[in-house]
Amino acid sequence: MQYSVGVEYALHCLVYLIDVPSNESIGIKDLAEFQGLSETFLSKVFGKLSKAGIVSSVPGVKGGYRLSKSPEDISFWDVVKAVEGSKPIFQCKNIKDNGYLYRENCCTAPSSCTINLVMLSAEEKMRDFLRSKTLAWLNEELDRDLSKQVREDTRNYFSKSNI
Repeated sequence: MQYSVGVEYALHCLVYLIDVPSNESIGIKDLAEFQGLSETFLSKVFGKLSKAGIVSSVPGVKGGYRLSKSPEDISFWDVVKAVEGSKPIFQCKNIKDNGYLYRENCCTAPSSCTINLVMLSAEEKMRDFLRSKTLAWLNEELDRDLSKQVREDTRNYFSKSNI
């Protein structure tokens, strides 16, 4: 199981949008440059975030993106679902139906696969955990984990790029 790097970039960039005043936005070019990645790649990620209602785009020369919701209302799962989709990680192929006993019609297959039920249950527990972590929580954690200088420098980088 692996989420794409797009989820990681999305979460990082969304944290940068937390402090943006409601009448301003941050351009995709600035976000991409700060992360050291392709504008095209990040544009695709932000297109998905926009479609999911997590961010809204602001057109124009000074345009860019801003959060569409409060950081308390954006969970890690919301971001994962927007970037990756909500398709189950475990893809049951019903291989039990190809087993010897089922091929020979000696046995009837049970109505549901126990393995699939366990895997889906585990995925739901993971989704519940990701739903419990929000951008607001992440922002508070970063305030504790990173130096005050790094946090200030990051905020200053984006406030200067919009001037």
